[in-house]
Parts: sequence; structure tokens; C-alpha cells
Amino acid sequence: MTTSGPMRQFLSGDAREIAPLLLGSVLTHMSPEGPVAVRITELEAYMGPVDSLHPDPGSHTYRGPTRRNAPMFGPAGHLYVYFTYGMHYCANIVCGPAGHASAVLLRAGEIVEGRELALERRPTSKSAKDLASGPARLATALGLTTEDSGRDALSPPFGLAMPPAPAAHVSAGPRVGVAGHGGTHDYPWRFWLTGDPTVSRYKAAKARPARTADPARP
Repeated sequence: MTTSGPMRQFLSGDAREIAPLLLGSVLTHMSPEGPVAVRITELEAYMGPVDSLHPDPGSHTYRGPTRRNAPMFGPAGHLYVYFTYGMHYCANIVCGPAGHASAVLLRAGEIVEGRELALERRPTSKSAKDLASGPARLATALGLTTEDSGRDALSPPFGLAMPPAPAAHVSAGPRVGVAGHGGTHDYPWRFWLTGDPTVSRYKAAKARPARTADPARP
């Protein structure tokens, strides 16, 4: 499945079902500096607002649409890129039918093309396996910023190709760094290729005062 029509139809389904099937897929960004492609090894699924069919307290859309999260309500296959902690970009691929917010956060991957360019973007990387091990590292290696939020990941300068076959060994568990109930085992919507060295380390969210708590992920 490599053409945009079938791929967009596939991505228009339930993000929780799509996420494990996207493991092993390859996302490419052909930037002016050159191409970088990453094989996805870890993702997290995020669903919709509190008044939707599938409310997700860990989602950026839980309290409803905003200018920032608008791409999550848009067509499947588009990017939702957000800025976090005042220093990092994180990238998602929008899922589900238009108007129904959901997405998969690209948490980690293996650089399979453009390793030298990825290293230029991430000069502090200590090895090939940590070039895109973590959502901020992955977005940086691909050269993604909030300027790319809302752009079509299935059309140039981007491309998304499915793996030749579904992953044989997939693990699932709670999402990383999500505050409150959305980060518990009731939401085991993090999926990763079992044993892959590029998968990020799990970290639970730190407790935060209820009056300042916000959804921690898209």
C-alpha cells in the first residue's frame, strides 16, 4: 500500500487499530537539504474530545478544537506537529474521518535514508540507534516543525509506505509521559516493535497539580 488513495482510506480508520499496523512503515521527507526516511518502530494512538464517541483524556483535543489542534480534526494522512517544553517538535499522522479527531504520535524509528543529514540535524546523537529514538528526536531528524502541521504526509515532499507485511512481534502498553487517567493502563495505546533497539524508554508522567494539568500528548 504505497499510493495516496488506498493509504488515505486505510488511515481513515480507528487510530488504535491503525497504530500497530503502521509499525515498520517508512515516512520520508524530501527537504531542500535532501531526503531523510525513518522506519517507524514505536507509536501512540490518540483519540478525541470529551464529548466524542471515543473521549481521550490524554489527547490535545480532549477539551475541543483549537487553532493549534485543528489538523487533528482534518483529513487522514495529514501531519499534526506541535511544539512542547519550549524546545521540541513532535509529529503525528492524522487518522480517522475528517471531523473526528484522532492521530498517531510518531515516537521512535530507525533512519533508513539520509543518515548523514539526520546527524547534522542531531549532532548530539551518540549512535545510529538513537538518531530518532523519541518523538522530538524523530521530528528533528526528519526536519519537521510546526510549519509542517496540516501538510499532507502522503504527497511530496513527503511519502508514507507501508511495510511488506504486518510486524510479527508487537508490544503494547500505557503511553509515555501522559498525565492523569490518560496515562494509565486503561489506555494501552502505545505500540512498539518488540526488542527493537530504537524504541524509546518508557517514562510515566510526573504528578502535576490538578489546576495546571493539561493533556500531555496530542
